[in-house]
Amino acid sequence: MALLEAAGVELAGRDAVVVGRSNIVGKPMALMLLERHATVTICTSHTRSLADHTRRADILVVAAGKPGLIRADMVKPGAAVVDVGIHRLADGRLVGDVDFEGVRERAGHISPVPGGVGPMTVTMLLANTVQAAERAQSSKGWAHV
Repeated sequence: MALLEAAGVELAGRDAVVVGRSNIVGKPMALMLLERHATVTICTSHTRSLADHTRRADILVVAAGKPGLIRADMVKPGAAVVDVGIHRLADGRLVGDVDFEGVRERAGHISPVPGGVGPMTVTMLLANTVQAAERAQSSKGWAHV
């Protein structure tokens, strides 16, 4: 969500498709998008006519666990694409669930792999840790330093 916010992506009233139904990424992401008034569709890598769903998406979040699953022809022009997947190929390259090189020409915003969701995850964990420490400190009546 922080990546979408930082890019200035409008969520309310937009069509969002989440490809992946995991308890770690897919389901929580779908709920967070719903809370921001997006219309959400959840798909899996086994969804029939997956491209029909993804081509409608103003916001496409992909966490399906299949390298290169989403190709350029499956993305709506101008869409915001968040690629949560990361895979090491036999040749040693790291790639995501989205064909970055193909999709980058079509998308309005796209997160790279590596360098997108992974570093943002670490950043958010650190920010949440600091916030939790500040809350714990203030609940004990300690002054902020």
